[in-house]
Amino acid sequence: MALILAGVCASGICTPVLAADGTYPSDPASLASGLELAEIHCATCHAVTKTDTSAKADAPAFRDLSSRYPLENLEESLAEGIVTAHENMPEVAFEPGDIDAFLGYLTSIQAN
Repeated sequence: MALILAGVCASGICTPVLAADGTYPSDPASLASGLELAEIHCATCHAVTKTDTSAKADAPAFRDLSSRYPLENLEESLAEGIVTAHENMPEVAFEPGDIDAFLGYLTSIQAN
């Protein structure tokens, strides 16, 4: 599923707006798109905002992910489909523009 809600669109192809330094997008539209992806694909288990609680006790809150490992390490997994050691997490694969928006959103909510 390709879900790109924000960014620059030309000829029907949309990409998020990357920051001038090449980091993940931080514009409001891209962050909203990243939040929507998190809510659709992840919120049934994980806390996906700065203040909510994970629905599953063992699912880490997204705001704490950078304390576990660098967020940029998620890029390849998000493209190929995240697979974890526990069986209940569904495999989710994002389109490239979605990955940038999703990681931009994750970056924006980190507690540290």
